[in-house]
Amino acid sequence: MVELLAPAGNFISLRAVLENGADAVYFGLDNFNMRANAKNFSLDELGEVSRIAGEYGAKTYLGTNIILNERLACEMESNLETIASSGIDGLILSDIGLIEDTVSHGLEAHISVQENVTNSYTLKTLKKLGAKRAILSRELSLREVIEITEKSPIETEIFIHGAICMAISGRCFLSYGLYGRSANCGDCLQPCRKNWTLTYEEGEDNVINFSDVEDESFIITGSEDGSYRTNFFSPKDMCMIEHIPELMESGVASFKIEGRARSPDYGAMVTGIYRQAIDDYEKDPSNYEVRDEWMDELTSVFNRGFDTNFYFNTPFEKSEDNQSKYMKKDIGQVVNYYSKVKAAELRIWDDLKIGDKIIIQGRTTGSITHTIDSMQVEGEPVDSVKKGCNVAVAIPVKVRENDFVYKLVERNTDA
Repeated sequence: MVELLAPAGNFISLRAVLENGADAVYFGLDNFNMRANAKNFSLDELGEVSRIAGEYGAKTYLGTNIILNERLACEMESNLETIASSGIDGLILSDIGLIEDTVSHGLEAHISVQENVTNSYTLKTLKKLGAKRAILSRELSLREVIEITEKSPIETEIFIHGAICMAISGRCFLSYGLYGRSANCGDCLQPCRKNWTLTYEEGEDNVINFSDVEDESFIITGSEDGSYRTNFFSPKDMCMIEHIPELMESGVASFKIEGRARSPDYGAMVTGIYRQAIDDYEKDPSNYEVRDEWMDELTSVFNRGFDTNFYFNTPFEKSEDNQSKYMKKDIGQVVNYYSKVKAAELRIWDDLKIGDKIIIQGRTTGSITHTIDSMQVEGEPVDSVKKGCNVAVAIPVKVRENDFVYKLVERNTDA
């Protein structure tokens, strides 16, 4: 059975993806992973991460996948005993020099996509070094993934959903060159996501597209001021929800969702959708169908538009920033939850009405999305309430005091 591996940027995200069916979680350690802008976890918190995951029977993989200089490599090695004693299952490594020490401490060694593994010969070498799994390069087609996996002596893992970097396996120097903030050390400021302007010296010829792409605007677009603009460096997000059968038959051991820097509701939604898809296929492969609502729900959270990466030998399309249907507005906080009547008392600082969709998030609660169908103020049913009051909302799932409350507001697509 394939493993569904989900991201956890903090304790709320951790609980959210586990509640929505993740078989395993991956997360970062302060200063040692590729998402320095996520909250991440400290060494002292790893035991708690392991304990929470254990409640769900899920495995835990710690990302230590930045490029390590000598100081960081020594520090990482000195932390292995503490990491192992926390109950964490394995490390995701971008440096093969740490495989032996990792395994000697009883931890699984998983090789990061940063290593750009593109053939079975590399996998055979990694096996000799003691690695249990390798995340295959994101530049591979699905046909290549299948071919490599068939020959591999160790488990393989692939990304199936989330942001894609324009650099080969994420190794990029652009952020460091412009801002002194290194992507290879997890501190990318994502200059590639900006709308770039191209200018030319006086007398230069117009831009010529030498590629086979007929639509020249795929490369650049002209503007009235004579300059050219492009999002060429910013690919769309990967989404493979419509290709679960092909993925399931690939022989890959683990499907990975990208998104440790994204919100808990993003992790909850995406994990839950792929959990349904995988379970549907495993239950009845011959009658498997893609549900229409899956794509609708995936587009409701942060995304840059979707494509299928290079799995079908199709180059990336450019992105147009966040294309989700809704934005998340902070509107309140949970005051109490009454288990007997399954209702939450909310203190709100924005208007609320029947039919509104809200998200409630907390460290123990995780992330819950709920459409309001019943509200009361001082025991009387109401259809709407104004900001500045407390309101009781019927919610079948337990939430907790001080949980955050957000309202999903439809974006103005005409703006």
